[in-house]
Amino acid sequence: MKILEGDLRVGDLRIALAASRFNESVVERLVAGATEALAAHGADPGALELVRVPGAFDLPPVVRHMALSRRFDAIVALGAVIRGDTPHFDFVAAECASGLARVAYETGVPVAFGVLTTDTEEQAFDRAGGAEGNRGADAARAAIELASLMRKLGA
Repeated sequence: MKILEGDLRVGDLRIALAASRFNESVVERLVAGATEALAAHGADPGALELVRVPGAFDLPPVVRHMALSRRFDAIVALGAVIRGDTPHFDFVAAECASGLARVAYETGVPVAFGVLTTDTEEQAFDRAGGAEGNRGADAARAAIELASLMRKLGA
Protein backbone atom coordinates (compact mmCIF):
# COMPACT_ATOMS: atom_id res chain seq x y z
CA MET A 1 0.00 0.00 0.00
CA LYS A 2 1.33 3.42 -0.90
CA ILE A 3 0.78 5.99 1.83
CA LEU A 4 0.93 9.71 1.19
CA GLU A 5 1.14 12.24 3.98
CA GLY A 6 2.49 15.70 4.45
CA ASP A 7 5.63 16.55 6.31
CA LEU A 8 6.72 19.48 8.45
CA ARG A 9 9.36 21.02 6.17
CA VAL A 10 8.35 24.49 5.04
CA GLY A 11 10.88 24.71 2.20
CA ASP A 12 9.37 27.00 -0.42
CA LEU A 13 5.79 26.70 0.87
CA ARG A 14 4.04 30.05 1.15
CA ILE A 15 2.08 30.18 4.38
CA ALA A 16 0.22 33.25 5.63
CA LEU A 17 -1.45 34.14 8.90
CA ALA A 18 -4.80 35.87 9.30
CA ALA A 19 -5.54 37.06 12.84
CA SER A 20 -8.35 38.92 14.53
CA ARG A 21 -7.68 41.88 16.79
CA PHE A 22 -10.59 41.20 19.18
CA ASN A 23 -9.33 39.54 22.37
CA GLU A 24 -5.92 40.82 21.32
CA SER A 25 -4.01 39.71 24.41
CA VAL A 26 -4.93 36.10 23.65
CA VAL A 27 -4.58 36.32 19.87
CA GLU A 28 -1.10 37.84 20.08
CA ARG A 29 0.04 34.72 21.92
CA LEU A 30 -1.47 32.57 19.17
CA VAL A 31 0.34 34.64 16.53
CA ALA A 32 3.62 34.28 18.42
CA GLY A 33 3.13 30.52 18.73
CA ALA A 34 2.31 30.15 15.04
CA THR A 35 5.26 32.29 13.97
CA GLU A 36 7.65 30.37 16.20
CA ALA A 37 6.37 27.02 14.93
CA LEU A 38 6.71 28.11 11.31
CA ALA A 39 10.27 29.35 11.94
CA ALA A 40 11.16 26.10 13.73
CA HIS A 41 10.16 24.20 10.59
CA GLY A 42 12.11 26.37 8.18
CA ALA A 43 10.02 29.44 7.42
CA ASP A 44 11.75 32.80 7.14
CA PRO A 45 9.88 35.00 9.67
CA GLY A 46 10.65 38.05 7.50
CA ALA A 47 8.86 36.45 4.55
CA LEU A 48 5.66 35.64 6.46
CA GLU A 49 2.57 37.74 5.88
CA LEU A 50 0.15 38.56 8.68
CA VAL A 51 -3.25 39.96 7.77
CA ARG A 52 -5.28 41.58 10.56
CA VAL A 53 -9.07 41.69 10.76
CA PRO A 54 -11.30 43.24 13.43
CA GLY A 55 -12.83 40.03 14.82
CA ALA A 56 -13.21 36.30 14.29
CA PHE A 57 -16.46 36.79 12.36
CA ASP A 58 -14.44 38.79 9.81
CA LEU A 59 -11.89 36.05 9.14
CA PRO A 60 -13.78 33.99 6.50
CA PRO A 61 -14.23 36.66 3.79
CA VAL A 62 -10.68 37.94 4.18
CA VAL A 63 -9.20 34.43 4.22
CA ARG A 64 -11.28 33.64 1.12
CA HIS A 65 -9.79 36.64 -0.67
CA MET A 66 -6.31 35.53 0.39
CA ALA A 67 -6.95 31.97 -0.85
CA LEU A 68 -8.36 33.13 -4.18
CA SER A 69 -5.24 35.23 -4.76
CA ARG A 70 -3.30 31.94 -5.11
CA ARG A 71 -0.35 33.61 -3.37
CA PHE A 72 -0.41 31.13 -0.49
CA ASP A 73 -0.16 27.36 -0.19
CA ALA A 74 -1.93 27.45 3.19
CA ILE A 75 -3.43 29.98 5.57
CA VAL A 76 -3.46 29.88 9.36
CA ALA A 77 -6.57 31.56 10.79
CA LEU A 78 -6.14 32.79 14.37
CA GLY A 79 -8.62 34.33 16.78
CA ALA A 80 -10.38 33.94 20.11
CA VAL A 81 -14.10 33.86 20.79
CA ILE A 82 -14.85 33.80 24.52
CA ARG A 83 -18.35 33.03 25.76
CA GLY A 84 -20.23 35.88 27.38
CA ASP A 85 -23.70 36.29 28.81
CA THR A 86 -25.51 36.46 25.45
CA PRO A 87 -25.88 34.08 22.49
CA HIS A 88 -23.46 36.25 20.48
CA PHE A 89 -20.69 33.68 21.13
CA ASP A 90 -22.68 30.92 19.42
CA PHE A 91 -23.27 32.93 16.27
CA VAL A 92 -19.70 34.21 15.93
CA ALA A 93 -18.04 30.87 16.71
CA ALA A 94 -20.30 28.88 14.38
CA GLU A 95 -20.07 31.29 11.45
CA CYS A 96 -16.32 31.64 11.81
CA ALA A 97 -15.76 27.88 11.83
CA SER A 98 -18.15 27.06 9.01
CA GLY A 99 -16.97 30.02 6.94
CA LEU A 100 -13.31 29.03 7.19
CA ALA A 101 -14.13 25.40 6.36
CA ARG A 102 -16.12 26.58 3.34
CA VAL A 103 -13.15 28.65 2.13
CA ALA A 104 -10.91 25.58 2.23
CA TYR A 105 -13.50 23.43 0.42
CA GLU A 106 -14.25 26.02 -2.27
CA THR A 107 -10.69 27.12 -3.01
CA GLY A 108 -8.65 23.99 -2.32
CA VAL A 109 -6.26 26.07 -0.20
CA PRO A 110 -5.81 24.53 3.26
CA VAL A 111 -7.06 26.76 6.06
CA ALA A 112 -5.79 25.73 9.48
CA PHE A 113 -8.27 26.53 12.25
CA GLY A 114 -6.48 28.30 15.09
CA VAL A 115 -9.52 30.10 16.44
CA LEU A 116 -10.14 29.43 20.12
CA THR A 117 -13.74 29.03 21.26
CA THR A 118 -13.70 28.95 25.03
CA ASP A 119 -16.02 29.49 27.94
CA THR A 120 -13.61 31.68 29.89
CA GLU A 121 -10.65 33.95 29.38
CA GLU A 122 -8.59 31.62 31.57
CA GLN A 123 -9.28 28.73 29.19
CA ALA A 124 -8.24 30.92 26.27
CA PHE A 125 -4.91 31.82 27.90
CA ASP A 126 -4.34 28.15 28.77
CA ARG A 127 -4.65 27.33 25.05
CA ALA A 128 -2.59 30.30 23.90
CA GLY A 129 0.74 29.30 25.38
CA GLY A 130 -0.38 28.24 28.85
CA ALA A 131 -1.09 24.90 30.47
CA GLU A 132 -2.80 23.47 27.37
CA GLY A 133 -0.06 24.42 24.89
CA ASN A 134 -0.42 26.87 22.03
CA ARG A 135 -3.16 26.24 19.48
CA GLY A 136 -1.57 28.83 17.18
CA ALA A 137 1.53 26.64 16.95
CA ASP A 138 -0.66 23.56 16.44
CA ALA A 139 -2.53 25.27 13.61
CA ALA A 140 0.73 26.38 11.97
CA ARG A 141 2.06 22.82 12.00
CA ALA A 142 -1.24 21.58 10.52
CA ALA A 143 -0.96 24.20 7.76
CA ILE A 144 2.57 23.08 6.88
CA GLU A 145 1.54 19.43 6.78
CA LEU A 146 -1.58 20.09 4.70
CA ALA A 147 0.24 22.33 2.22
CA SER A 148 2.95 19.69 1.87
CA LEU A 149 0.37 16.96 1.32
CA MET A 150 -1.54 18.99 -1.25
CA ARG A 151 1.69 19.57 -3.16
CA LYS A 152 2.44 15.83 -3.11
CA LEU A 153 -1.07 15.17 -4.41
CA GLY A 154 -0.43 17.55 -7.27
CA ALA A 155 -2.99 20.10 -6.13
